[in-house]
Amino acid sequence: MSYYISTTFKGTFDEAIQKTTEELKKEGFGVLTEIDVKETLKKKLDVDFKKYRILGACNPTMAHKALTTEDKIGTMLPCNVIVEEHDDGTVEVSAVDPLASMQVVDNDNLKSIAAQVKEMLTKVIQSV
Repeated sequence: MSYYISTTFKGTFDEAIQKTTEELKKEGFGVLTEIDVKETLKKKLDVDFKKYRILGACNPTMAHKALTTEDKIGTMLPCNVIVEEHDDGTVEVSAVDPLASMQVVDNDNLKSIAAQVKEMLTKVIQSV
């Protein structure tokens, strides 16, 4: 089982960030955190790294359902979506597969919620 859902974006890195954020909003997700990995690694380790951004996306309704089903599931939230630029200039957008990440938790109700979130994130990735 793959642990992510992914697509290649036809455009620039910055356009991918914007489009991904817009598509997340359409599915009820907000971006709670944004980590610029390239900038962070340069600042902390003085190393060069490709353009790579982690968007911490959260759908409040689905997060609430998950938290009331399994209170420690907050350790696995929010849903991470990444935008990365490869050496050849292509831009890839990927999202965590909630079913894969939640399979370690033995809770059938949570699996149902994870399946719903996967469907939503798949729609986002396919729309980018």
